[in-house]
Order: sequence, then C-alpha cells, then structure tokens
Amino acid sequence: MNRPLLITDCDEVLLHMVTPFEAWLDEAHDIAFAMEQPDFTTALTRRADNSIVETEHIGPLLDRFFTTEMHRQTLVPHAAQALATIAELADIVVLTNLTDEFHGSRVAQLDAVGIRHRVQCNQGGKGQPVAAIVAEYQPTATVFVDDLAQHHSSVARHAPGVFRLHMVAEPRIARHRDAARHAHARIDDWAEALPWIIARFADASPDHA
Repeated sequence: MNRPLLITDCDEVLLHMVTPFEAWLDEAHDIAFAMEQPDFTTALTRRADNSIVETEHIGPLLDRFFTTEMHRQTLVPHAAQALATIAELADIVVLTNLTDEFHGSRVAQLDAVGIRHRVQCNQGGKGQPVAAIVAEYQPTATVFVDDLAQHHSSVARHAPGVFRLHMVAEPRIARHRDAARHAHARIDDWAEALPWIIARFADASPDHA
C-alpha cells in the first residue's frame, strides 16, 4: 500500500549552511557575507577593497566549502525529531542541490545526525526531479519543503499536485526573505511545520492547503 511522501531540501532546512559558510569565508578568504542580500551574487565582498566577489568565483568557493568544511554544518532544531515522526507514516527523500560527487559526503553527514533517508543530488530547478520522484513512489500525497522561492515556482510548474512548504531555518536570513509566492505555506520551524505536514498527508489536493 502506497504511503505519503516528504521531499525535503537539506541546506537551511535540515542543516545550517550559511552561518558556517560565513565563518569559513571570513577565516579562510577574508570575505564578508551580508545575509540581508537576496542571493550570493551580491552578498559576498572582499574585506581588502570592499569589492563584490564575482559570480564566476562563487561556485568554486561553494565547492571548496562542501569539499572540506561540511563538518561545520549543524542540525536545524527539531528537524531530526520531526523527520523521525514523519517516517512512521511516510516515505522521505532528501533532494539536495549538490553535484553527484558530494552524494556520499551528504549521506554520511546526515547519517551522523540521525537522518537516514534516501538522498538525491540535483542541479538547477527542482520541479522536474520532484515530478520524477512522485511518479516513482506514486504516493497518496506529497509535501515538498525548500528554503528557495525559485524551487517552489519550479515544483508548482512541473508537479502542481504537490503541497509546497517554504522553510528558511536560519533566522538571520529568514527575516529578510518574503514568503515564496508559489508555496502553500511559510513555516520556519520544524516543530510548527510538523502538524501542517501531517495534515497535508491527509488531504486529497493542494487546493485544500
């Protein structure tokens, strides 16, 4: 018998990423990270001359962080407990925007904090991979959780039958981010999100969210 399905992002949903990334940028590269900025393209500046770090340098910095600094990431409060409760009644897939070379590291990283579910790496929009996962599992209902508004737009376009929860677990960023227009709800704490997710598993359609 098919079960409900939770598809969740990892960074800034299950694990804190921007705070350890900020610390590493400061320590290793003398780069400041302004969390109030809408994205990385305007948020990183060199302390030496206050110049913005060019877009082409941001990807390599992120790759180096995930190659050597994943141990700095910490578990988001209430995330492990919420997933343990959800796992009793639903399947769980962690859909993370990392290249495949980091798959093993991400699995090990989550395992170390007690989160042991399927991990799928992705690049770009999440709508098509979410649609493919839904087609594979054929769940009774699906909830998608992510911190980035563009992924909710992508899922709304490619998998409109999925419930979409916008969650930004880092308070220093959350206060600067509006609720995603294509999400059904915005909840930034897993303890509060848990009853909403469980209620959606009992719904027949996102129109009821």
